Amino acid sequence: MKKHIYIYSPSGAVRDKAAFRRGVNRLKAMGHDVELDQDALTSHQRFAGDDATRLAAIHRAAASGADVAMISRGGYGLNRILGAIRYKQVARAIDKGMDFLGLSDFTAFQLAVLAKTGRITWAGPSVCEGFGAKDEAVLAKANSKKQVAAVDEVMRACFEDLLAGQGEGTGWREPRTLAADMVNAGVFHARMMGEQAQWTIRDAQLWGGNLSVLVSLLGTPYFPQIKGGVLFLEDVAEHPYRIERMLTQLLHAGVLAEQKAIVLGYFTEFNLVPHDRGFTLKTVINWLRSQLRVPVLTNLPFGHLPTKVLLPVGASVDLVVQGRDVLLLWGHLDGGGDQH
Repeated sequence: MKKHIYIYSPSGAVRDKAAFRRGVNRLKAMGHDVELDQDALTSHQRFAGDDATRLAAIHRAAASGADVAMISRGGYGLNRILGAIRYKQVARAIDKGMDFLGLSDFTAFQLAVLAKTGRITWAGPSVCEGFGAKDEAVLAKANSKKQVAAVDEVMRACFEDLLAGQGEGTGWREPRTLAADMVNAGVFHARMMGEQAQWTIRDAQLWGGNLSVLVSLLGTPYFPQIKGGVLFLEDVAEHPYRIERMLTQLLHAGVLAEQKAIVLGYFTEFNLVPHDRGFTLKTVINWLRSQLRVPVLTNLPFGHLPTKVLLPVGASVDLVVQGRDVLLLWGHLDGGGDQH
């Protein structure tokens, strides 16, 4: 199943060249035709080239005819050039079967494309962050250590499903403390999410991505005006109080209450300090639940961590909850982001 993968750099400069090479070589070893954009490794200040260079890379990717256009890495830079992207060209590429793939700063591109064209893109790995892991990785779990595959098997399987056009959903389990957490959050969530609860949300538009980037688009033409959606969120290196502050902005803007569900992925690489005095990410989640009369779910396997699923941003989904088990289903997505 050989596919054409186009790799480009629309955001931060690639600093970890070894990770980039590992990612490219792994994609080639999987049997794919990997094409590197001429400026994939360009550097200007903290960016992968100046604004004009990165903008041209996006348009070359859209014109490449590739099956997948994958970013090298995230970082920062897409917000600066959203106003100059040729969205009709991007939409035509998607209509012809191209899947744009990435995460983190790529959220800005994905939400802008959704707002401007209604087309589906994919939240998932980049070359460095997803496929560029070191040859040997050690995962600390409890008091033991075990060797894990350099490229996460779940992520790789989801990526292969995308290439084969076979992925139709994902699933996960909520924490064991779910019922107690919901009771603490209020009557509404206790009723919605008891251990034996079963309910389904149908035909809701899936959207979201990196929380910091998403919030940065509020009030702009690049923020999708979605009501009755399923909003998924993740972030990295943001303390829980900053996460709460951004969620509060979305709350006060009326965005959260307009959704059918909020689904939280992983928020990683932050450090608590003694001054927090028990203020944790769990505190933030329980507070958020107390403010909303829509379900707030957690544990979506997506974010800045090895195990991540691929998610179709803009697709119509069903969200099924059976006790602690959650299914997010989008069915078959035909080429070009059309859904059947």
